[in-house]
Amino acid sequence: MTTRVSLFKSFALLSLSAAAFAALGACAPTMTHHGYLAYDARPSTDIKVGDTEETVVDKLGQPSQKGTYDPTEWYYIDQVSMKMTYKKPHVTQRAVTIIDFDKSTKMVSSVQTLALADGRDLTPNPNQTPTRGRSLSAIEQLLGTVGHQQLTHDQDSDPGNQHRHD
Repeated sequence: MTTRVSLFKSFALLSLSAAAFAALGACAPTMTHHGYLAYDARPSTDIKVGDTEETVVDKLGQPSQKGTYDPTEWYYIDQVSMKMTYKKPHVTQRAVTIIDFDKSTKMVSSVQTLALADGRDLTPNPNQTPTRGRSLSAIEQLLGTVGHQQLTHDQDSDPGNQHRHD
């Protein structure tokens, strides 16, 4: 009888230990890498003032992003995020290398590296752009084309604020 009890205690202790290790493993963070993957290259040190666009592409590959208004500005963006099991992910590391080319010679004029601390939080504008059309009730949306009623141009002059008047 005592061997059964000691065997049961051993099994319970082993099961409890396995459950504890599984629970600890579930709490491990997940790291994700986004953007430019520099395996052997270091954009901030490999690129020198005077290099050509072709040299930069040979060393680093195509940029993550080119400037919208100034295509002679190239961005190599690298970001690492950490996520715990049920929590929102947060960025732990970010590097943005900005390579600026001279417009006439197509040669590197400056290289700048920004880190996570250089970033700023942006708050989106909460206002909404009005869309053409009118507000529809749930029943009007469900029955949509029944009756095929058309709005004339003078009825559709204030988008987003027109209500159906029968």
